[in-house]
Amino acid sequence: MPRFFVPPEVCRADVFELPEREARHAAQVLRLEPGAALTVLDGAGALLECRVASATRRAVRVAVQSRSHRPAAPLALTLAQAIPKGAAFDTIVQKATELGAARIVPVLSERVVVRVRPAEAAAKVEKWRQIAIESVKQCGSPWLPEITRPVALAELLARPPQADLALVASLEPDAGDPRTVVAAHRRTPAAPPRSALIWIGPEGDFTPDEYAAIRATGAQPISLGPLVLRADTAALCALALARHELSHAAASA
Repeated sequence: MPRFFVPPEVCRADVFELPEREARHAAQVLRLEPGAALTVLDGAGALLECRVASATRRAVRVAVQSRSHRPAAPLALTLAQAIPKGAAFDTIVQKATELGAARIVPVLSERVVVRVRPAEAAAKVEKWRQIAIESVKQCGSPWLPEITRPVALAELLARPPQADLALVASLEPDAGDPRTVVAAHRRTPAAPPRSALIWIGPEGDFTPDEYAAIRATGAQPISLGPLVLRADTAALCALALARHELSHAAASA
């Protein structure tokens, strides 16, 4: 069944129009006709089973048949990702959404080649948001991650995202095995974590001073294996590991 994204404020009604972008896809690409079934996701946990009430090339109205709500994941994952060059960040947004990230923070660190002028920031965020929307439609998740504006590392370090457990991917000799780090955290009074923050560097990684500053906020270094991973591969590997190691403990608490 085809899936569509409609913001929460629009799909509260029992009959509503799909947003223009979604309506074009429904009418001109999928050629849905009155009576056709579809699923609407609102990005805030709601799943609506609907049928097309009317359709033209420019407007599609749908009628809600049933509503359900999927609770948020027991572990809220935040990815603080230094922006890699090229289209790699687009891939990171897409795959991080599929892996259930609740928040994605694009970071401008010293070795980041990409420079985002303030006037360009809103357009960048909207582009990444559209990528995330397509990703939730593909994977069927009703939860759309928050994507913040690109932020300088120094600014982010001044007020780091709050999380029960913070991890930073590292190639340093003292980086721990993720399973060992998580197991140690579970033995603390604060366990199990309900939220986790993962720091991933750019090409060339964080500088030694940046790495030290991130660790000073309480982030624990973890190893993603003996090989040097690309920034986008490292992000997905770290998210998958965190989801696997932490989600079960959070859900069973």
